[in-house]
Amino acid sequence: MEHSLLVWLLPTLALVVGVAIGFLIARVAPNAAPSRTQRQLDDIQERFDSYQNEVVTHFNSTANLVKKLTQSYQEVQDHLAEGANRLALDEQTRQRLLASLHADAAQAPRERLTPPRDQEPPRDYAPKTPNSPGMLDEHYGLKK
Repeated sequence: MEHSLLVWLLPTLALVVGVAIGFLIARVAPNAAPSRTQRQLDDIQERFDSYQNEVVTHFNSTANLVKKLTQSYQEVQDHLAEGANRLALDEQTRQRLLASLHADAAQAPRERLTPPRDQEPPRDYAPKTPNSPGMLDEHYGLKK
């Protein structure tokens, strides 16, 4: 009986000691790994925040540039209208210049070109007329 008690007691004691050692190692060792993981996570978060700031800055500067472009275009339009009013010799010429100037701004968008609808795609076989032998017929192409 003492022998069977020893057979069960030693593995159980080894298991308890192993769990205790594992618990101690788990408490001491993870301090290094999470800090490294936390540093990587913080670095990725910082890069992401930086990227978001760059995107916001890019779109803000793009919006400002488009606004300047629109203002410049309006200034050119105003300059041309003023020149047409000041430099045109008669009223008819002035009206024609102003109409052509404003016709470009009010011009409707162009329609896209579309291929003709009655055009058939190319066939990969020879067309066959009714009551004539097809290409696979043994008498096809032979003269009688």
